[in-house]
Amino acid sequence: MSDKIKERESDQLRPISEEKRIMGWGSYLMLWLGGCISIGTLTMGSAQLDKGLNLLQVFLAVLIGTTILVIGICVNDKFSYTSGAPYAIQLKSAYGTKGNLLPVMIRGLPAIVWYGFQTWLGGSATNQISITLFGYDNVVLYFILFQVLQIVLSVKGFHGIKWVENIGGAVIVCAMLYMLFVCVTQYGDIIGDKLINKQGTWGIPFISAIIAFFGNSTTVMLNAGDYSRELKAGYSMGKRGIAYFISMVPTTVLLGLIGAMTTTATGIANPINAFSQMVNNKVLLVATLGFILFAQMTTNLASNVVPPAYAFMDAFKIKHRTAVILVGVLAVCTCPWILTNDSSAAGLDVFVKIYTAFFGPIFAVLITDYYIMHKGKFSNDELEDLYSDDGNHAGINKAAIIATIVGVIIGLINVNISFFTATIPTGVVYYLCMKYMKSCARFRKGTILEK
Repeated sequence: MSDKIKERESDQLRPISEEKRIMGWGSYLMLWLGGCISIGTLTMGSAQLDKGLNLLQVFLAVLIGTTILVIGICVNDKFSYTSGAPYAIQLKSAYGTKGNLLPVMIRGLPAIVWYGFQTWLGGSATNQISITLFGYDNVVLYFILFQVLQIVLSVKGFHGIKWVENIGGAVIVCAMLYMLFVCVTQYGDIIGDKLINKQGTWGIPFISAIIAFFGNSTTVMLNAGDYSRELKAGYSMGKRGIAYFISMVPTTVLLGLIGAMTTTATGIANPINAFSQMVNNKVLLVATLGFILFAQMTTNLASNVVPPAYAFMDAFKIKHRTAVILVGVLAVCTCPWILTNDSSAAGLDVFVKIYTAFFGPIFAVLITDYYIMHKGKFSNDELEDLYSDDGNHAGINKAAIIATIVGVIIGLINVNISFFTATIPTGVVYYLCMKYMKSCARFRKGTILEK
């Protein structure tokens, strides 16, 4: 390990200076592309069929939901891009040095669940390849080996992630287009009758589908700064937004459609089992399963390891290596072999919408605090204060906690539209609490509310 990497790993939560950032625009685009291509999105596509949507409605739901997500990422990545500090530190501005523990853990939990889910699918894909080529069947063994490989790569931090994303991104795009080709050419008639010509609905189920696909990746919208802090300086919000759009919207749309098509064609929600049935040629089957394997690895390394690892590092003051191993162990404890059952697809959809009800309020607090309270700027002294246990942001900011609780309650009233109903009220409550609560006096320092 080079001295430069050792220096970075000695304190991963400190701001990354511009000269130490390792990603150019192309690598950054590939990072987001690899991070958003997941079999979980295929499963989300299949889950929309129970809502009565047709293919056009699934297409529009994914397109709208993902575009809203890209806008949210563009807005929330600025703090870390300009300061070099990660999401766990960004939270301290609004929630306090101790209060940030709640939202950072709320962000980490879904990541760990998805980590386990996608690792099991990666192990299953490896097992299917083994069965096809060698006749050897041992999914548990391949699951364990796949997890060990991911942990080893995760220990290397963004240097390991960058290498995997640059290679894996190109591979999985080609394989994804092939998967679409198989669906259209071999099962076009079934898809046409059962999905394209279906009447569908434009009511609440359609709105629910938009929220589901938006919520599927709201996790990365919250901690977008964990990635933007690695991007080299000189890229405007517009240029970063183009990278987000190109990498996320077309691929997510294709994955959602493929998920709906495969389930319609086979009646099987698990995408690995579905494609094992759809593809008869051994070479093509191995190539397709290889795509699934790469998709799980790139998504896990980019989206599901970094957030909980940083959370554990900040909360428990442990090293990066220890945090990554802990996240890997906890992912196994989520029992992903249950979550990947066909019967779990609908439940996974509900799970996504429920945690979206928590993410909307946290997002609202962050945006209100940064753009309204601090006018989108943090001085070096203000940034350093976020690392101090006895500074202006020490302890818990009750205003942020109260606003988040109010927003979550509003969101849970109807999880299908939670982000739209909870975000603005949360921001308003946070602003009013910050302005009038006496306990928030020191948190007002450096903001527009300071007297």
